[in-house]
Amino acid sequence: MITAMQKKLSNFFYIVLGLPSTAMGFALCIQISALSWILSTKYGLKIDEIGLVWAAGPIAGILGQVIIGLVSDNVWLWHGRRRPFIIIGGILCSLMLLALPNLDVISAALGLHGILGVAITVALLLDLSINVGFNPTRSIIADVTPEGKERTKGYTWMQTISGTFGVAAYVIGAWLDNYVLIYVGVGLVLVLSIFPILFIQEPRELKKEFAELAKIHEKTSLKKIMLDIQPLWGFLIYSVYGVIKRLSGIQTSNYYPEIACGIITLFFIIYTLLQKEAGKSKEEAGIIGFKKVLAAHSFTWIGVQTMFVYMFAYVQYKMPNLNALKMGQVVSISFLILNVTGALLPVAILEPLTRKIGRARTHALCIASMAASYFALIPFGISPMMIYIIMAFIGIGWASTISLPFAIMTQKVGSNKIGLYMGLFNLAVVLPQLVASLGVGQAISIIENKNMIFMICGATLAISAVLWFTLKDSHAEENKSANHQQHNHH
Repeated sequence: MITAMQKKLSNFFYIVLGLPSTAMGFALCIQISALSWILSTKYGLKIDEIGLVWAAGPIAGILGQVIIGLVSDNVWLWHGRRRPFIIIGGILCSLMLLALPNLDVISAALGLHGILGVAITVALLLDLSINVGFNPTRSIIADVTPEGKERTKGYTWMQTISGTFGVAAYVIGAWLDNYVLIYVGVGLVLVLSIFPILFIQEPRELKKEFAELAKIHEKTSLKKIMLDIQPLWGFLIYSVYGVIKRLSGIQTSNYYPEIACGIITLFFIIYTLLQKEAGKSKEEAGIIGFKKVLAAHSFTWIGVQTMFVYMFAYVQYKMPNLNALKMGQVVSISFLILNVTGALLPVAILEPLTRKIGRARTHALCIASMAASYFALIPFGISPMMIYIIMAFIGIGWASTISLPFAIMTQKVGSNKIGLYMGLFNLAVVLPQLVASLGVGQAISIIENKNMIFMICGATLAISAVLWFTLKDSHAEENKSANHQQHNHH
């Protein structure tokens, strides 16, 4: 039955196709809703220590998604290419979620006196398991759908289903508590990551859409990977520096390394934007387009990660009279509203809009609205209700961020290497996350005015919007060309 629906690409099949990604997304919602809260209220960690715990996750994602993506492109196990990694990732993810409310028990069992090391280890393993599953859950959509509106529909349906469950996650966290959310998540992640994938039939051979890319398929090297992620070099250098600095306890009295990394990032982003796709081979033009997507997406995630990690500190600053439970509820409801918007918009509004103005322009407009909403929080986020209203508008950008960039990215590279490039694309998420967790976290811990949190969010999203507006949207051009041909025919 499912196979027949898969051939027809029915809406029910799109729902089934989106469930494995939903499992990983639900785990991520738990992490966003509960991790900072539980570390602060139950275990008493300081804001910079919480930032360090969050940094463990992106570290796992740096290599995790790239390696898993590369391997999953080239294996066939359990009647699937992506299936084994989705199942293994789901099982590991469930176990790590179970560990979150029991960090003190684990620490005592190991004979340790501090909680920070255990928290970092669990966060590292949790994010590693999410990354093991996330890349294949997204790659499989490209594997089983043709390029064009069907693939865009696959990713928008993915976000709609995932967003709906994300809403449920924050409802549970807000009206029950985060502990109930965690234990519900343990079972849900396990079920949704294992059972739906058993009914999705993967193609035995992936299409080689790019002739040049197919020729070098066996020659993927570290050098080529580094060249493909050139716009992220500044983020990568800072991430290595930041991790070494924090782990070694080195204290500096200046910001020369940060300034140097900023200059490197700016240089390579400008260099990338100046490269022309016209007149290049399809493979070369695709890589240039891919680099531009990396540049634009990276600045989005500095702001998004800053919001996720430090929202609790902003609420504490704006409303210091709230107790720990009430503060946790405000944060959970805020992210609930964010995900309500994120669940409703992709299929209902974003997909139809992409057909009219293109994917990149649609996404750029959404990111611009997100930047404006971040700035609006600074003067107007003075009560829970005002925060909730503004979070609904922030959700417009969030809905687009976790759906459209995947469709935009997959049109730039060949289907035979989707897993690898999905992993490289994820570096535009995890490296900025490290910058937010380490660099931004240190700055926020020093600065008393926590409005700085959303000043940073707004500024980075504004830069991202500008970069997305400069991106050439081949999908939009194809639509314009088709419409033009149709007009001439008539």
